[in-house]
Parts: sequence; structure tokens; C-alpha cells
Amino acid sequence: MGVTQTEFTQAMLDPARAAPQGLVNPDGAPATKRFDVYRNNVAVSLTEALETAFPVIAKLIGAENFKKVAGVYLRQHPPSSPLIMFYGDRMPDFLAGFAPLQHLPYLADVARLEQALRRSYHAGDAAALDAAILQELPADRLMTARLEMAPAVHLIRSRYPIHQIWRFNMEQGAPKPAGQGENVLITRAEFDPQMTTLLPGGGTFVAAILSGRTFGEAVEAATAQVPGFDLTQTLGVLLGTAAIIRLNEEQDR
Repeated sequence: MGVTQTEFTQAMLDPARAAPQGLVNPDGAPATKRFDVYRNNVAVSLTEALETAFPVIAKLIGAENFKKVAGVYLRQHPPSSPLIMFYGDRMPDFLAGFAPLQHLPYLADVARLEQALRRSYHAGDAAALDAAILQELPADRLMTARLEMAPAVHLIRSRYPIHQIWRFNMEQGAPKPAGQGENVLITRAEFDPQMTTLLPGGGTFVAAILSGRTFGEAVEAATAQVPGFDLTQTLGVLLGTAAIIRLNEEQDR
């Protein structure tokens, strides 16, 4: 009886498992050593992919601990795509439920930030909306319109200062993280993604826009949360980072 794909995959990702029965070399001898070498190469490649995708997580828990965590992750979540650059999509949720790291509750949101940066980098290009279109549109029409964001735009909302944590670990001389949670907008005006920590209410406004609510509904949601919500500043960030690509009026829908 031959080796099933599931058996092969499970054995390949778990060094504690024996090589599957039935694997042989060209000469007919058991391919145990060859399989062990292949298994090690696969594990190393996947671990390196995770280290590249989540460098801040690796720094926060240490290189050796990260390798151990990666070993558990890859056994639970083998690759589902041949594109290794996208491996690790489930890492944030994995970290959120990984018992040995529950004393570091911010890890999952930091991983979400790093994952969003990677997705933004690989997202498709899109031309930015001309700011004059927003400025010249009558207020009543603007309030019922919907803004469409570029594929590279992501919003990560956290109870923790995740942007500060990212900077402290990635930028030399960055200050130690302090303060409350952050709403981090990720955009890509040119080639590399950039992060902007939004002012109070900004995260609520952007989240509403991303969910398909009208401009007016987004303003109402932000103002309900923060009576002094600075719409001008938030729009300035969105327009300045090429985040908005289209304005859809009700008659367009």
C-alpha cells in the first residue's frame, strides 16, 4: 500500500515521526536518510520564511524560542500555497491561542501588523484619487458617497501600542513603547508600505469606510466616539498616502 499525501505531509513536518513506510531509494532500499534530509530542508525553509515575515515577533521572543514556536506552527498549519512568501497567514491567530506565550498578549496584534505590511507590499497597484474631486464635490453628495481604498490599504486596531513596539524593535534609537492602544493605517503610495498612527476617531472613520459605509456614516461614527474628531487631518493622511482610489456616488451603485 502506498504512502498517502496526508501521511507524507505529517511525517515531513514532524521530526518525531518516523519516515513513512514504503519510501524507497532508486535501488529499492528504505529512503529513511534521504527523507530526513528532505524533511530538515523543508522545516528550515518554512522557518526562515516565518522569520522573514515576522522579524519583530522573532526579536520579542528570541531567536531560539521563535524556532520552537515555528516548529509547532508549521505542524499545525502546513503550507496551503506554493508561494512561500505568503506562508504564515494564520500566525496572528495561532499566537493569540498559543498557551506558552499568553503572558505576552500583544504578540498577536504585532503579528497582524507585520502580516498587513507583507500583504500591502504584495498588493496590486492602483491610481490615487485626485484630491480635487473630493474638494469640489458638494457636501450633500459627499456625505452619501462611498470611498474606495487601494488594495494595499490595511487598518490594524489594537489595545496595545503596536506601532511603537514595531519601531522600538526595527528602528535604531526609537523610544520605548508607552501609552495606550493604537490604530495603525498601512498604505503604499510608492514601492514600500508605510505606517501612520491615526489620531483619536481616525481608526473608527477608516474602519467604517473600509466596511462600505458612506462618508457621512463614517463621520458620524467617528464623531460619536470622539466629539472633537479631526476629519481634516484624517483625510489629509488618506489623500497624502494615495489610500483613496475612487469615490462612488449612490447613482453609481
